[in-house]
Amino acid sequence: MAWLLKQEGIISNKLELYFQAFKKEDLFLVWAKNESDRQFKLLKKYTICKKSGKLGPKRKEGDRQVPEGFYHIDLLNPSSSYHLSLHVNYPNPSDLILSDQERPGGLIYIHGKCATIGCLPMQDGPIEELYVLCTEAMNNGQKTIPITIFPFVPNDENLSIESKGEPRTTQLLWNDLKEGYNYFEKNKTLPKIKFNHNGRSQIED
Repeated sequence: MAWLLKQEGIISNKLELYFQAFKKEDLFLVWAKNESDRQFKLLKKYTICKKSGKLGPKRKEGDRQVPEGFYHIDLLNPSSSYHLSLHVNYPNPSDLILSDQERPGGLIYIHGKCATIGCLPMQDGPIEELYVLCTEAMNNGQKTIPITIFPFVPNDENLSIESKGEPRTTQLLWNDLKEGYNYFEKNKTLPKIKFNHNGRSQIED
């Protein structure tokens, strides 16, 4: 990956990362920048190689759903039974309010071996590349790596089509995710996200 970073003008020991995952499109985007830069650049696209559950957030242990929301990667596991894995901090503050209060579930990872019951699986080659990037970023001082998991690319057309028949809480979550998506698309910088007492998220000024 060193050549790709160099091509984008990113220095390995100044690397910062941001990830986006789109469930419907099976798409995983890696954004990167130097720590001193303001804007992220698109570094690489990967394919999420297997699906679990349906569109909509995770709300209970065992529902096989992939979470949707604003998260971060906080732990790397080199000894995973799924080759390598990156831990996603589900449940986040919103999930703790809106999900099952006794059994919200957990242990959500991005991992290899292309198998899943609620995680984001990759082929082994891509997870190796992601693991190396995350290791470099964390070694350079990035304590957690933000990741936003979307049900789909949240444009107006997709939101209108997919929201039909969904619970109100899901529709509101998708609207909040769209706000975060639009902010990043416009600025190529990460919005500061605040979680409210009702489980909604919003961009702080």
